[in-house]
Amino acid sequence: MPRMLPARPRRATAVCAAIAAAGALVLAGAPGSASAQTDPAAAPSPAVSAAVGETSPQVIAAMRRDLGLTSAQAEARLVNEAEAGADAGALRAALGRDFAGAWVRGATSGTLTVATTDAADVPLIESRGARARVVPHSLAALDAAKDRLDRAAKRTATRDAPVWYVDVRSNAVVVRAVKTSAAASLTSAAGVDSSLVRVERTKDRPKPLYDLVGGEAYYMGGGRCSIGFPVTKGTQQGFATAGHCGRTGTATTGYNQVAQGTFQGSVFPGRDMAWVATNSQWTATPYVKGQSGQRIGVEGSTQSPVGASICRSGSTTGWHCGTVSQHNTSVTYPEGTISGVTRTTVCAEPGDSGGSYISGSQAQGVTSGGSGNCRSGGETFHQPILPLLSQFGLTLKTTGDGPGPGPGPEPGGTWATGKVYAAGDTVTYGGSTYRCLQGHQAQPGWEPPNTPALWQQA
Repeated sequence: MPRMLPARPRRATAVCAAIAAAGALVLAGAPGSASAQTDPAAAPSPAVSAAVGETSPQVIAAMRRDLGLTSAQAEARLVNEAEAGADAGALRAALGRDFAGAWVRGATSGTLTVATTDAADVPLIESRGARARVVPHSLAALDAAKDRLDRAAKRTATRDAPVWYVDVRSNAVVVRAVKTSAAASLTSAAGVDSSLVRVERTKDRPKPLYDLVGGEAYYMGGGRCSIGFPVTKGTQQGFATAGHCGRTGTATTGYNQVAQGTFQGSVFPGRDMAWVATNSQWTATPYVKGQSGQRIGVEGSTQSPVGASICRSGSTTGWHCGTVSQHNTSVTYPEGTISGVTRTTVCAEPGDSGGSYISGSQAQGVTSGGSGNCRSGGETFHQPILPLLSQFGLTLKTTGDGPGPGPGPEPGGTWATGKVYAAGDTVTYGGSTYRCLQGHQAQPGWEPPNTPALWQQA
């Protein structure tokens, strides 16, 4: 039975007014920015400071270039997307089986839409300042249909129907096909009701982006890929990258051709994830290589919603931005099918594989593959960072790292730094129970009472 939530209207208008009045929006200590908190009603909530954090000027500049935004719009967009993530997470928990997805739209992501299968949920959705859409299929039903397609793909040729995903905006499982007959064969083999599926024609055949560099280049024999995000595993340092770049045991050298490390784990196809443990000459830092070599700080790993802005770092094509099209996408490469990747409108070219995707200051994933290029346009798929961290027991290196407690139970309860939490997970802290609203890896200072964007008291 859905429960009531306290009303909290969306703040796009108030945030934009605050930016206009103050000249810039303070994003958790962004240097050289003026305070936008001239009006308490317009000030970003604590949820925003947790999920947005410090945003690099290079990210803002890339969003201006690729999304056609002003600096004020880019800053407002990041604020609105952080608020939307918290609101959508709370509504997902409240609507239960009725929930059918959520997305943002508009230049500043000022409009959050939440879909439900029950018209009786509309007042609850609108009480959070979101728009409601009543649809026939729940997100659970669409996810279940996609899971059946994933299983069928193991025994059915999908080279001519290479991409499928849950599209919450159209309330359907979309199969993108070079040949419609291939989409029909996959759907039939999966036993999925045709009312749940929408077929889109495409000429693209995605492939892994070998010889790619995201933040910094690294080399494996005759190949080249890129560091995604620096990580640690206990005292061992290393980095996350794409699984198609190397197999377990593959040796790597760095951008300077100095011996660097060895692949400790690699999954591809199925997923596209790997990590490399480096030798003592290399030190993990909480940064991504930005425009002109400038460093972009990584503060955490809160996943951005569909429609949100996202930027990618690649040594071949540099910084490029776009938006999140869909999560939980499956794509067939010549080597096989991978599932659970995120589809974006960001372009990439050979030389960008394994590289970093970041929204604001939040790590999103590592480059897997795509189609098109950065001259005529394209799309890419990235392996989300949270499943990668969880798969290999890694901890993301962030700007907030310090001499705090490592992963493990905290004195306040079951919540633990370094642990990956998914939406819906519950923990205890300080004698209270909390429910996770947005997937993330817990960082020092992100305790449940301090981060309402991430946790709701149950």
